[in-house]
Amino acid sequence: MSLRIIFMGTPDFSVPTLQNLKQAGHEIVAVYTQPPRPAGRRGLDLTKSPVHQAAELLGIPVLTPLNFKAEEDRQIFRDFNADAAVVVAYGLLLPVAILEGTKLGCYNGHASLLPRWRGAAPIQRAIMAGDEKTGMIVMKMEKGLDTGPMALTKEVEITEMMTAGELHDKLMLVGARAMVEAMAKLEADDLPLTPQPEEGVLYAAKIDKGETRIDFSRSARDVHNHIRGLSPFPGAWFEAEINGKPERIKVLASEVSEGDGRPGEVIEHPVVSVLSGGLLVACSEGVVSLTRLQKAGGKPMDADVFLRGTPIAAGTLLSAQVGIA
Repeated sequence: MSLRIIFMGTPDFSVPTLQNLKQAGHEIVAVYTQPPRPAGRRGLDLTKSPVHQAAELLGIPVLTPLNFKAEEDRQIFRDFNADAAVVVAYGLLLPVAILEGTKLGCYNGHASLLPRWRGAAPIQRAIMAGDEKTGMIVMKMEKGLDTGPMALTKEVEITEMMTAGELHDKLMLVGARAMVEAMAKLEADDLPLTPQPEEGVLYAAKIDKGETRIDFSRSARDVHNHIRGLSPFPGAWFEAEINGKPERIKVLASEVSEGDGRPGEVIEHPVVSVLSGGLLVACSEGVVSLTRLQKAGGKPMDADVFLRGTPIAAGTLLSAQVGIA
């Protein structure tokens, strides 16, 4: 026995779920993903999404509608006669016609502990807020943004040094296993659904480029969470004067350290620091040690290596104001 499943997803995050469902013996009758997008340095090459590429390797038909406004696209979806649709980071809000276009409904793998962090950027927002745990939830989709009843929950600890990239990779695998478990329960008619709590709703808005600049007027803990929540992409950054001109420097890793000074002040060179191997910068409360840095167009480097070639002297005052990228 197996389910006839339509899979809907786009980025790398979705691929293990597709692969695991196939390995579990379900019949993936079609894959829906975002259309190929311009890529390359000049943006002239059209690149298929990671899910598109994975589906082709598995020999599964791929469809890439821009949306489901056309009745023809809705009918094609219904004609697959699927038992269920599985949705993981597809990138489109699905209309009711699609949500009701399979026998048993659409099931979404969402990277948060709902109702906290509904929306586009739950992984980044959880870390930026200093959350100590998150998870993957399988929910039955309904009209509304991540509002459907919950079927399965898997919690994941967020450690103090974990970056968004590391949490992404962990949740990606946890979510794949959770969806396979959920579909097995659905096939056995044993998948209970629990309404989401009405309290504790938070929305994980898409990361805006204007919030990526580091604000050293916040506490060291908040700055650290901001940095790791945006690492490796899009990356938190500060501006420093290098060879007489301002240059943007991305920070990919940090630690909360000790010391004091004016917010944004470089208080100690890492070579002589006994507390940390990073660039120490004062915040409104405490000090943050910037341990992995990257210049525009350059490679990521540990701070001590970076500063040998790009020195930033103690006493330098980095802007503590939030700017627009």
